[in-house]
Amino acid sequence: MGSQESSSMSLPILLLLTIVISYLFFCCIGVTAETNTLNQSDNLNFTQQLVSNNKNFTLGFVKPFVDYDNNNTYLAIWNSKYESPSSPVWIANRDTPITNASFATLFIHQTGKFVINRTRDGHPIQLCPGGETNNNNNVNYNNIKAVLLDNGNLVLTEVNSNGSVDRTLWQSFDCPTDTLLPGMKLGINHRTGRNWTLTSFLAPDDPSQGAFTLEWNPNSQELVVRRRGMSFWNSGILKNVSDDLGRMTFENLEVMESTLEYKYYRMRSNKSLDEEVFSYSLKYDPMDPSTYKSIKMRIDYTGAFSFAQNGLALSLEDLCYGYSTENGCAKWSQPKCRTDENTRFVLRSGGFANRPNSVGDGGHYDKNGTIGLADCRVRCWNDCDCQAYSKTVTVGCLTISKDTEFIPDPSGQAVRFYVIQRPQNERKTKKWIAISVSVCGVLLVSVTVIIFYWRWRRKVRKERRLLQLITSTDTIHNANELENDKDFAQNLKIFSFVSILEATNNFSVQNKLGQGGFGPVYKGKLAEGKEIAVKRLSKSSGQGLVEFKNELILIAKLQHMNLVRLLGCCVHNEEKLLIYEYMPNKSLDSFLFDASKRSILNWRMRVMIIEGISQGLLYLHQHSRLRIIHRDLKVSNILLDGEMNPKISDFGMARIFKRSELIANTNNPVGTYGYMSPEYAMDGIFSVKSDIFSFGVIILEILSGRRNNSFYDTKKPLNLIGHAWDLWEKGAGLELMDPTLSNSCFNQQFLRLVQIGLLCVEESSIDRPTISEVISMITNESTILPMVKKPAFTNLDSNIHANPQRNDTENNSINNVSISTMNGR
Repeated sequence: MGSQESSSMSLPILLLLTIVISYLFFCCIGVTAETNTLNQSDNLNFTQQLVSNNKNFTLGFVKPFVDYDNNNTYLAIWNSKYESPSSPVWIANRDTPITNASFATLFIHQTGKFVINRTRDGHPIQLCPGGETNNNNNVNYNNIKAVLLDNGNLVLTEVNSNGSVDRTLWQSFDCPTDTLLPGMKLGINHRTGRNWTLTSFLAPDDPSQGAFTLEWNPNSQELVVRRRGMSFWNSGILKNVSDDLGRMTFENLEVMESTLEYKYYRMRSNKSLDEEVFSYSLKYDPMDPSTYKSIKMRIDYTGAFSFAQNGLALSLEDLCYGYSTENGCAKWSQPKCRTDENTRFVLRSGGFANRPNSVGDGGHYDKNGTIGLADCRVRCWNDCDCQAYSKTVTVGCLTISKDTEFIPDPSGQAVRFYVIQRPQNERKTKKWIAISVSVCGVLLVSVTVIIFYWRWRRKVRKERRLLQLITSTDTIHNANELENDKDFAQNLKIFSFVSILEATNNFSVQNKLGQGGFGPVYKGKLAEGKEIAVKRLSKSSGQGLVEFKNELILIAKLQHMNLVRLLGCCVHNEEKLLIYEYMPNKSLDSFLFDASKRSILNWRMRVMIIEGISQGLLYLHQHSRLRIIHRDLKVSNILLDGEMNPKISDFGMARIFKRSELIANTNNPVGTYGYMSPEYAMDGIFSVKSDIFSFGVIILEILSGRRNNSFYDTKKPLNLIGHAWDLWEKGAGLELMDPTLSNSCFNQQFLRLVQIGLLCVEESSIDRPTISEVISMITNESTILPMVKKPAFTNLDSNIHANPQRNDTENNSINNVSISTMNGR
């Protein structure tokens, strides 16, 4: 019995001696170059670092809180590409800081454990004890190494003789601190008993374990924030998002839908015999560098659970007071002095003075180093004699009793306190408040009813007037007719003819941007300095008059970032003018088909332009009040603003559909050959699928840098569509690529867009996707694309000239000219 006890007691002593001897041997062997690997024969001192292969993450000894006068050293991992060591994502020794960095050394013990020596004589710190695979101190390893992976995970592995990984002995992802990176887990492993949770810092300058934890509840399928074990906030149930991306979100996180980064999150839960966990991943957009930045989930010392990329907090201690379950807050019993739901802590700057006859200074300081601001807040809230606590004291707790009087500092430079604010004179004013609320309620209801009735009548009159103007064949003779129309006055500005003459330098030739069927287009500059584009109706253009009325009524009602904006109009005698926002980069074709400018349109920019056009079409086809068919979509009608954002222009040929209408027929098709769908060009039938066909042609032109009608060899395909189909059938789709894209293009994404373009130009309109389906195909790589069928106009037999009787009467155009062509607006 005694020999067994002495043997068991000698094991820890032998382990300690082994660690000390290993440290003395390894202190002269270090990592000498930038690497992501620490071998068993190496050590890492305070001057050295491990850097992941993709340069995103760095491991090293740092002093992250020196700005708070905290000189303690910690072994930490941080995102070195987008953040500094002051924002670590993992800390190895959060509860055991190193006071003298010069003695800090990290090495791998032969028993398969990570160890930090923090003093000259040893005093080792084992990293995350209990998290390793091997807990047997008698087993020694001869070939183990640590690697900092590209996802921020520090992994200790046993290596085979051939260099391959045999098994993982330990990893930092199993010992999280306050941050959840993509690929980490929250939950429980039933096989090992490991429970993954996040624990907040105690204070902004103290990473030791604080008051809040973030856990995964597998039974209710929700995230839970606890404060010292008590439920504080919950995320609500994980559910599917009703969009085309197949994402999931939580009931109480719907606010995140308004942020740009949220679309890249892929949250999921996993339940098996071994584990029940929550995790998330990121769908990186290769064209959007912002998705590579430090996106992470974090629980901070105040209990705020946030997505750190945009700093949006999803649970805040300022929101949760235990009164209700609103916004995901938990409800708990309140002290007798805190039953009024209007009682809150308010952050104020100032000081406190003793009231007359009070005893003591009114303050009490508890210097306990294991409590932080969150604990102090609870202590003051539960103490009916407490009226404030200090924000300046981050560790320990300074509370102020209600025997003192708060004296505010208007300058805001004094010490800041969280002061309890109660409703004033509640009993005396309750009766008057009730009377005032009743009277105001009656007045408010009456005014609201009158306003709604007036708006309803106004809306009815507006719709009738718009309908009359759209269907009327009468012309507009002067601006007074529009100025007197209050409905128009609220939607667009009526410019004076004199102001337009001044802006365009009396329609000088130097200001002319282009010429179309509508008439010439001029650049102008208003008196206040705003640049504009002016369409001037040609006196002899009956076609232009139709376009003038169409755009005047239609575009004034459309508001979207990917549609050109109509600023106003001008009617003066025979002069009829449309005034637009000016597009400094002119039209897409001026870049795409110009050999000297084409290289400016790199791959990222072309994808952005395709996505922008699709968003504009989605608004026209589905999200505007009436369904709108453009009917003349082409690259020359895509204008580019100063940041190269695409805007669809020229709505003179557009047609309005009611929601119940799907297709329409015309005896007078209008548009541009090469962009017109076969059913529209040959039979006059048009629908939203007509615009989809035109969009498919634009996609192929953007990808190839060639015009659809730039093919003249009768032995080869008739046009770009036929050329793209010929290459696709041969499995040579990459040969369609514009040569200027060879260094910036992603081949798989290019082929996917070629396939989408060919799907849009299918012979049958039924086979073409809707614009919402197209957007899903573009933005969601997991969407399976249909097989491509032979598209329209791939040979002479399907040429639209097969019906020559219509050529004399149709209002079509060839090459690239329709009713309006311009270089820019």
